[in-house]
Amino acid sequence: MPAPARVAAGIVAVAAVAVLLAAPGAHAASHGVPEWVKANAGWWAEGAITDGDFLGGVGYLIGAGIIDVPAPGGDAAGQGGSDAETGGGPAVPEWVKTSAGWWAEGSITDEDFVGSLQYLINAGLIRVPSGGADDPEADAQAADAQAADDHAGMAAAGDGGSGGYSQPADLLDDLAACADIVRTYERLDCERDAEGAIEAHMYRTTATAYEAGPVVFYYPGLGTEGNDLFMEGDQAILTVRMLAENTGSENAVLSCTGPAICAYDVWDGSRAFKYSGMDFTNGQIVLKPGTYRAFNMLFGPNIGYGGTQFEYDSSKEYTFRVSEPWGSANIPIS
Repeated sequence: MPAPARVAAGIVAVAAVAVLLAAPGAHAASHGVPEWVKANAGWWAEGAITDGDFLGGVGYLIGAGIIDVPAPGGDAAGQGGSDAETGGGPAVPEWVKTSAGWWAEGSITDEDFVGSLQYLINAGLIRVPSGGADDPEADAQAADAQAADDHAGMAAAGDGGSGGYSQPADLLDDLAACADIVRTYERLDCERDAEGAIEAHMYRTTATAYEAGPVVFYYPGLGTEGNDLFMEGDQAILTVRMLAENTGSENAVLSCTGPAICAYDVWDGSRAFKYSGMDFTNGQIVLKPGTYRAFNMLFGPNIGYGGTQFEYDSSKEYTFRVSEPWGSANIPIS
């Protein structure tokens, strides 16, 4: 896709994210959001769309009345500045982009992502265009973005591997065969399933397995895709990605309805840290016998709802804890 089309797509990507949000002080419009905008959100998470485009899109939505988010002072959130648009101020934190990437994968919920949007608003990184809902340029950009995406499609570009992992030929053949499918959404479904099978094979053959009753959790360790520990200013950020596979004979439900009610946390030996973002669809992941699912959790700023702020101390050892009725596990974060 040409660069101008991708920039325009950034605004539409923000529309998709923001319209879905529903939290104290914010409400979403009643109209739906097309599925194709998730690809655009993924481009932003990958760096193909700038922070300024992302923030500008959020500001446009506020100005158009699609979302209503009060600023810390009580006025509309759009009164805040957006230095990131001109490169003269702080950029959007990487953990926000990580959450957007998870949303782009199709499973993150409204409450999961609302904390990162609220962070951007409270940080003063959003500005409402003066044109508001009648801004013809923004409307034209959105239309161009959809037209461009209709031509480009949403074929996945990832290789499904990690490091020196060697992908099995039959799974690669399955993925390549998806390209022959003409209908876009059928092709996407085929690619998603094939890439999922490749990813599951990679986890089984390279990650450490931890059993929790009928479910096996495969954790590849820090430094692998989706697993990182870094500082964003004064805030420690921990991202966790692992595969859960049901090896039992009955359904197993992974449950996490909110930070305060979640079977998963990080433990430092004396304190439990609740997530800042995760991609459990509607608060749970249902695994039928013989099925698997890779999931993501992020620990960082306190987003409310009974959450906590993640703190890192290099002298402590951290553990990702699973505490489900059907089983438990302690997975070292290393």
